[in-house]
Amino acid sequence: MSRVAGVESADYVYTARRNNSLSSSGRLFVFSFILTVSLGIALAFSVLLGAWPIMPFAGLEMLVLYLAFRYMDRHAGDFERITIQGDNIAVEVQEGRHVMRLELNRYWAQVVCEANGSRLALRSHGREIEVGKHLCETERADMARELARELHRR
Repeated sequence: MSRVAGVESADYVYTARRNNSLSSSGRLFVFSFILTVSLGIALAFSVLLGAWPIMPFAGLEMLVLYLAFRYMDRHAGDFERITIQGDNIAVEVQEGRHVMRLELNRYWAQVVCEANGSRLALRSHGREIEVGKHLCETERADMARELARELHRR
């Protein structure tokens, strides 16, 4: 069981985060390096060989790469946290700047998992929240079994 600040007295806490292989400064360094190399090559071909159409395409390529890195930076802190404490289940999902929190009754909650583990959700009284988006299929299936076991533990 992992401990998270503010929920030390919880019976069960599960936190799933994105796998960020590069830090924010690492992403900036990689982008700067690719930008320098790409625009340097495009400039050399434009000036030395007169292949001027390369520059707009290199610029467009760098714009798309910048947008991809910006998206990754905005979602680097995304997480899902499931906390079971007594009769309550609190699910907190952060995606970018948007934070969603849903509380369910432990005894009415159901774990919904598709056969291949492609989708996992918690459902109660017509409300449903998908969890495990940052996990692979086998980890989602393991999480479903673990959640079902924790829900039925009294």
